[in-house]
Amino acid sequence: MSFAGKVWRLLVGIKDGLALLFLLLFFAMLFAVLSARPNPGMVREGALVIELDGTIVEERSEIDPLQALLSQEAPVSEYPARELIQVLDSAADDDRIKAVVLDLSRFVGGGQVHLQAVGEAIDRVRKAKKPVLSFAIAYGDDAMMLASHASEIWLDPMGGAVVAGPGGSHLYYADLFKKLGVNARIYRVGTYKSAVEPYMLNSMSDAARENYAALYGALWEEWQAHVKAARPSLDLDQVTRNTVEWVQTSSGDLAKAALAAGLVDELGDRVKFGEHVAELAGEHPWENMPGSYATTEYKPYVADTAPGKPGKTIGVITVAGEIVDGDAGPGVAGGTRIADLLDDALDDDLAGLVVRVDSPGGSVLASEEIRQAILRQKARGIPVAVSMGNLAASGGYWVSMAGDRIFAEPETVTGSIGVFAVIPTFEGTASRLGVNADGFRTTPLSGQPDLVAGFTPEVDAILQGSVESTYSKFIALVSENRKISPEEVDRIAQGRVWDGGSARQLGLVDQFGGIDDALGWVAKQAKLEDGNWHARYLGASVSPYDSLVRQLLRDSSGETETNGDLFAMVARKQGTVSASIKQDFERLMGMKGVQALCLECPRPARTGTAASTQNWIMKLAALLN
Repeated sequence: MSFAGKVWRLLVGIKDGLALLFLLLFFAMLFAVLSARPNPGMVREGALVIELDGTIVEERSEIDPLQALLSQEAPVSEYPARELIQVLDSAADDDRIKAVVLDLSRFVGGGQVHLQAVGEAIDRVRKAKKPVLSFAIAYGDDAMMLASHASEIWLDPMGGAVVAGPGGSHLYYADLFKKLGVNARIYRVGTYKSAVEPYMLNSMSDAARENYAALYGALWEEWQAHVKAARPSLDLDQVTRNTVEWVQTSSGDLAKAALAAGLVDELGDRVKFGEHVAELAGEHPWENMPGSYATTEYKPYVADTAPGKPGKTIGVITVAGEIVDGDAGPGVAGGTRIADLLDDALDDDLAGLVVRVDSPGGSVLASEEIRQAILRQKARGIPVAVSMGNLAASGGYWVSMAGDRIFAEPETVTGSIGVFAVIPTFEGTASRLGVNADGFRTTPLSGQPDLVAGFTPEVDAILQGSVESTYSKFIALVSENRKISPEEVDRIAQGRVWDGGSARQLGLVDQFGGIDDALGWVAKQAKLEDGNWHARYLGASVSPYDSLVRQLLRDSSGETETNGDLFAMVARKQGTVSASIKQDFERLMGMKGVQALCLECPRPARTGTAASTQNWIMKLAALLN
């Protein structure tokens, strides 16, 4: 009995210890969740600091907490453009905010439409007689476009600034596939649908080069016009056309070269910059660290300045990211998820609907699923407008056909009316390895599709016919909704990508304007008076654990370094190339169904993780061996 009693006491002790441990973990997690939530009480008089340590996006991606914690990889921060604009507009009218500080030291980038919209909000802050100051160690194109709207641009003396312009190289795999014996079977319609060219050519086709020249030329002209208007003293020609002479004149000192060309206004480190901000916004109430000043952080200010909800509701559905089948998203446009959000709102008293599209397209089936859900809302007799962001191409344009009126910006990339599919077969690879496929067929389709033995001519004909049929439906859809003859649509389609200005001239969009213009149009059509309506973003709630998981991963990964100097910017290109290879091979091996996807469209900057990049380099090396 004595032994049994000791065992029982041991078990009770273990039970009590575990209960205490779980209780402590519960309260620790509760404290962490409450701490991670922004507190409006932290808003104080001084400078509003907006540290853009990531990308500007249309819609913030939702992270999987379990997957993120297991991977131990800190996700890149994402700042919705509308949230940034709302914060800046609030700061313009807020007497507590004496100045706005843009810290771009870890800024990754954003789409040109978003950058211009945020830049215009910065202009409104300056119009309210409040200084906006930008600081970074290195400025690239995106950071320069944003900073150009600031009243003062500061640069660390050890850094620099460069302007590269849009464009660059693409990877082509035809020779590699020939060596490996891989047959990339291409099914497409559209002379300019160059998304499949990397799998079938060794260099860019003349048609693709013509399209890129027109598109990137238009985007570059718009970029220059905006930046020159914001900074008339900037000698952009010297920076972009006489680059070597420009740098040599300053003896290779990139910071001094940036100052001489008017890219920046002041050179100074963080301490000197902070001291200057303190003169404008006041000293920090309790900190005595060099360069400290009175601050209000971004997240508490967002929580403190949430917009009101007067009057009637206009719904906004966001189609952001690649359009895919299923429930994916936010940040990825899962067709079923978005259709469900629209159908759930059928019982709501929406006065109108705005479809915000910032997508290169994707699955044709998912695009049609979204379009049909929009039409069900439209059948209620409410006005529906489409607002295009950076991208509304291919499947993104397919979705847009459900709107009564389409708004776009001159920098919007749209069109790409074309479809394709790519399926790899490995008959050549199998033959080189000494593997032969043989069997008996009752029909030409028996055992097909056969990825090892290859496809029969009948299978090829069926797949190509399916793509051509989908393209015909796309043409008919555009013709019916845009009131353009099918022949004319086919002429301007063919997978060609257009800038917003050209798209308007061709009749693919109705008028220039952002989402506020689209909301205003819907309000007018619904006969709503100014101030008697508000926008409600369907499905826009963020998980309460999102901020906590992001913070935990950043703390565990030790992510504290800045973007570094220009050499660090060049070094990061290695990750971009690796990510491009990874994405190309994922598309080849994982394509599902016919795609209305614009791979030619310029995408906002993203960063990949070192771990995922390394894994794909290892996989590719194994394949080549």
